[in-house]
Amino acid sequence: MHSTTSESPAPEPPSGSGPPGPPSGAGPSSGARQPASDDAHPPLPATAEQALKIAVVGGFGAGKTTLVRSVSEIRPLSTEETMTRAGDGIDDTDGVEAKHSTTVAFDFGRITLDATSVLYVFGAPGQERFWFLWDRLFSGSLGAVVLVDTRRLEDSWYAIDRLEAQGTPFVVAHNDFGDTDHTLEQVRAALDLDPGVPLVRCDARVRASAKQVLIALVRHVRSLVCEGSR
Repeated sequence: MHSTTSESPAPEPPSGSGPPGPPSGAGPSSGARQPASDDAHPPLPATAEQALKIAVVGGFGAGKTTLVRSVSEIRPLSTEETMTRAGDGIDDTDGVEAKHSTTVAFDFGRITLDATSVLYVFGAPGQERFWFLWDRLFSGSLGAVVLVDTRRLEDSWYAIDRLEAQGTPFVVAHNDFGDTDHTLEQVRAALDLDPGVPLVRCDARVRASAKQVLIALVRHVRSLVCEGSR
């Protein structure tokens, strides 16, 4: 569908079953509304038996870190670093010139679904030089969210290509940065999305809105499982 870049060998990321949880020293979020339990750091339920993994991918500055921070019930693990002049000419900041920090490994959050099931959310780095890590994050995932910013829509093509190639279920979420000039139908056409791929609009800063994206993904995966069992 779209052209992709070549891949390089990547180090192994955390297992798809998920780590026990981020350290308490992980820094607080900025720009995202925190859940009320942020300071409580609720422990992983002793009855938890099933760990599910979701990857959040997309272009540079699309809001992946913000979405993970918004939905996580714990203070998320973040690997954001301040952008320096060393990245000039390497990272394309067109359209996101106000961005001053960036994820250099991955973001991690946790959501307890019920007494036995826990959802681990991994946010991938958006710069093209880190795209080779994405396949590793997709491994073992229940599905993925492709977060798009219409200011840099072409950044989403690689993620969609890789997910389609691997057969990983995914939904596309248009993170609304106040852009009301593009309808979801226009975004779908620009991305050349398969009609069966859900496309939703969200505000990654708002927990309720970000949660609806994950709900849309779970429903999509469930529908695919049901179709496959017929």
